[in-house]
Amino acid sequence: MNLPNKLTIARILLVPVFMICASQGYNAGWMLAAGIVFAGASFTDYLDGYLARKKGLVTDFGKFADPLADKLLTTTAFLYMMQLNACDPVVIVVILAREFAVSGMRMVAASKNRVIAANMWGKVKTVLQMVTVLVFYFEMPVELWLRGSESAASAYIGQYISQVLCWAVAAVTLISGIIYLWENRDCINQAK
Repeated sequence: MNLPNKLTIARILLVPVFMICASQGYNAGWMLAAGIVFAGASFTDYLDGYLARKKGLVTDFGKFADPLADKLLTTTAFLYMMQLNACDPVVIVVILAREFAVSGMRMVAASKNRVIAANMWGKVKTVLQMVTVLVFYFEMPVELWLRGSESAASAYIGQYISQVLCWAVAAVTLISGIIYLWENRDCINQAK
């Protein structure tokens, strides 16, 4: 197994660590820890892609596991943000619908011995999702410390900023899904 694939597996293994930190609610220390874990895991996404392309280590496993690791990490983060009222459930539905549709398309393609890699819109979507999560998990602890309170008040500025970013994520996610399905519509047409 090459280094980029090991980094992808490490990102998957960091998801439960992130979950432990994020599940602690409005606790500044745990939120910061969740942000740090998420940032580290997100960096492995950049690093594994960079190394795979630069060293010519692109594999079918990487094409499959890298987007899977991204989906696990970001979807988990958005679910915890929803629990903390920083993300609307509609955003989660848009994210999940796009991921199910793209995964279904990839399964159809795989049945025809074709691997569909992520396109630029998918990468933009992933980066925006990661930035949104990082803004929330790094801004909220600062706000909690400044207020001197760790109560789950509804008037946190970080929640409002995150909600706006989440709606931007929903829009980009929807656009990227439509483009992805359109660009690969021949898989659906051949499946008839």
